[in-house]
Amino acid sequence: MKHRQASSVLNRCVQLFLIKPSNYDEQGYVVTHFRGVLPSNTLNCLAALTEDVVRKRLLGDDISVQIHLFDETVQKIPVEKICRMGHKKGEQAIVGLVGVQTNQFPRATDLARRFRAAGLTVLMGGFHVSGYLSMIPQIPPDIQELLDQGVTLVKGEVEETWDQILKDAISGQLKPLYDFVDDKPDLFTKPIPILNTRLMKRFVASNFGTIDCGRGCPFNCSFCTIINVQGRKMRVRSAETIAEAIRYNWRHNNVNFYFFTYDNFARNAQWEQIFDTLIQLREKEQIDVKFMMQVDVLCYKIRNFVDKARRAGCTKVFIGMESINPESLKDAAKTQNKAEDYVNLIRAWREAEVATHVGYILGFPHDTKESLRSDLQRLMKEIQVQQASFFILTPLPGSRDHLEMSRRGDYMDEDYNKYDSMHETMRYANFPEPGSLERLYHEAWQTFYSFENMKRILLNAAPRNYWDILKNFIWYKNAAILEQRHPMMTGFFRRKSRDAMRSGAVVPNRWPFFKMRLSEISLYLKGTIKLLWEMQELWLQTRPRSPAEEHLVQEMHRIYDSVQRRLTVAELQLAYARARNHLPTLKVPSKFSLCWQKWNLFHANRRVFTRADIDQNWLRIVQRVQRYKILGISPVQFFANLWLDFQVTVMFAYAFLTARYDEVDA
Repeated sequence: MKHRQASSVLNRCVQLFLIKPSNYDEQGYVVTHFRGVLPSNTLNCLAALTEDVVRKRLLGDDISVQIHLFDETVQKIPVEKICRMGHKKGEQAIVGLVGVQTNQFPRATDLARRFRAAGLTVLMGGFHVSGYLSMIPQIPPDIQELLDQGVTLVKGEVEETWDQILKDAISGQLKPLYDFVDDKPDLFTKPIPILNTRLMKRFVASNFGTIDCGRGCPFNCSFCTIINVQGRKMRVRSAETIAEAIRYNWRHNNVNFYFFTYDNFARNAQWEQIFDTLIQLREKEQIDVKFMMQVDVLCYKIRNFVDKARRAGCTKVFIGMESINPESLKDAAKTQNKAEDYVNLIRAWREAEVATHVGYILGFPHDTKESLRSDLQRLMKEIQVQQASFFILTPLPGSRDHLEMSRRGDYMDEDYNKYDSMHETMRYANFPEPGSLERLYHEAWQTFYSFENMKRILLNAAPRNYWDILKNFIWYKNAAILEQRHPMMTGFFRRKSRDAMRSGAVVPNRWPFFKMRLSEISLYLKGTIKLLWEMQELWLQTRPRSPAEEHLVQEMHRIYDSVQRRLTVAELQLAYARARNHLPTLKVPSKFSLCWQKWNLFHANRRVFTRADIDQNWLRIVQRVQRYKILGISPVQFFANLWLDFQVTVMFAYAFLTARYDEVDA
């Protein structure tokens, strides 16, 4: 098929569909969720560039453009509807498959085939195409197939060339390949990503925005694709351009939290100007925005960086730690990381009351089961990071690892759908048994996000970070434990369409599909209830308390440990009396008052410090039901337990939904 696909018609309406593809699960279904967590910065960037082109009338006065944004991680792509729109009189449909990562390439390819079969103009860009073609001169068969089908490939960044690409698409003069990878655009005053409020409603937090404050990284990590696509020279946006975008989104879109997607903010030449501008927004203009950013392990040594980050509104830093094994750091050519500095790094951010989140890679040549388990314990107990994301070492096209393995002819899995950092895609030196590294990978998630480690983290967290960390625990455990997927690629409540499957997969009949989904949803809901109970217990044991509550809970603990049952009114009164020894101003309630508190919905969180007794009662009731001894269940105990469980659940939900950053429910 040829690339000259559009006729020149005046007064034409161009329907531009910008689509961020998802990937497939192990069964071949498209991965889509009811609510997402991380929106696509690429979609927002291209929307901003397109609006800038239209506003400046660079396409001509006879062309109108309607922009349609689709993120397949939270939406079903209406392929048939898009194809029909491409054949309306006086209209032209252009489809852009954008930000395509390697694990999304198979899905993007399937979508491209369908759109091209309908005669639509199709473009594809992203890290897979740009990374592969920038490192290896030979075009691989799967990319060549796209070119043969008439799909235009875009290699590199398009800030300075997007208008020309659109002109070529509208006039039917598209080239098979646009190569801008060596022509890095100056970002200083380029349009900032625009938030689509309708799309943001499909995400958990609609007050969440993304800004890529710059691109590029000066380091030379062997597994990284950034340096070979965006370059090692740092290119940045101006502080005032960023500030204007934040002001606009604050006033018009109610956005007060950002993820600065720049891969290493600490190496941004404008970091201090940006921080100073954000400080002014917060302290003088009362625009109380907060953000998280990505930094390297040496950032805490930069003078004033940590202090100004906190004043500017930074609540969390994502740190590319990758490993605490010095030999593994050498394997990755990550020479800037010094394992001995990690404790000081985390301490510096903790003292600034900024939460720390590290990326950790498993599968380097010097990694073994024993060393990884030992390193994980050090990560939790010695270095004391507050969050961790685990990745399996993956030879991503565009990285030096992939290039060198290709030259040597090393084995690499041919299924790009697995290149999501959750699957084994190569042979690992100390994990010869297939699947053994994946099992250790899942074990790492289970270990780090165990109840005891989460409890330790929350008890040591700054009060202003408490709810932010707890909410992230819910997100991460839901993704990594319940759905067995990486949190950064997972939302909440999986949606499946029976016919949204990988090319070549057999679409099941309706009844088998219904039974499968019913079973999956049932298991997911059971897991969700257990997760919420676990989070309630975590909250009860760790929530910030006043000194009076703290002493009271300690005395209640002592009595509970001795009787191992729900405390009576007399025992509660005894706990108050003992606590009064430490706080003479504490009043001991009357028995009547304590009886009233036991049934008062808004007093449950003051006297309940664990779900253990509630759960034990439910377990006894379930066991009696299983033994057909229903008559042995006391109605009074049943409804009392139900009421207390309801009280605790409501109070947790209220605290969860009303808590804001910098606030605690003490």
